Amino acid sequence: MKRNWEGLVLKAMGGRDFRLTVLGTESVDGHYQRLLLDDGGLLAACGTHPTMWIRLWFDNDGRAHQRAYTLVDPDPATGRFTLEFAVHDGCAARWAVAARVGDTIDATVQGSAFALPDPAPEHLYLVGDAASLPAVNSLLDAGADIPATVWLEFAHEGEKALSLRTRAHHDVTWVPRRDDGRHLVDTVCAELPGGAAAHYWVACEAASTRSITRHLRRTLGVGKHQLTALAYWRAT
Repeated sequence: MKRNWEGLVLKAMGGRDFRLTVLGTESVDGHYQRLLLDDGGLLAACGTHPTMWIRLWFDNDGRAHQRAYTLVDPDPATGRFTLEFAVHDGCAARWAVAARVGDTIDATVQGSAFALPDPAPEHLYLVGDAASLPAVNSLLDAGADIPATVWLEFAHEGEKALSLRTRAHHDVTWVPRRDDGRHLVDTVCAELPGGAAAHYWVACEAASTRSITRHLRRTLGVGKHQLTALAYWRAT
């Protein structure tokens, strides 16, 4: 499949390409499709970090289409990781549901970078949704000993099908999506505390991410080094 202009730009920016192979596939409650993949040398070449994501290339009616996905349980020793696809109408979901052992797909690594602060923060405040839940889990695993407060937006009950990797010192609130995401913004901004020893990670819909980030910076005075914000999707 010929790459579009995005592929050329990513290559020029240092993107590294790999071919992944499907090793296993399972449905998660009919709402997600979970694929186990051979990494084609990706983990050995690029290393791993919490929230690590890659771009997959799909054939969308003859046109190249790329979407980003967070690695789940990447294991450099075996060269394997899992990806979780929400089942809905789209070329990525259709490919995942139809995928069989031995199928391949191209991936590009470019733009993914994150590390927990050193020294470790005293508290993590995480804001996400179904799209960023795998990344939230990777943060809870990486900072397993750090107390965390998590807000997760959901559009329907099926979005809760993926398990959260919480411990006793993790507090999670599921927030229904209402008023184009305004309910999440209002809920989080009313409850978020400031704190110089905390780290804040915000990754949800683009407008919601901007609003929460603005509140953290302007109202709570959170420093730039304490904040990681990334829009995972955009409402249309």
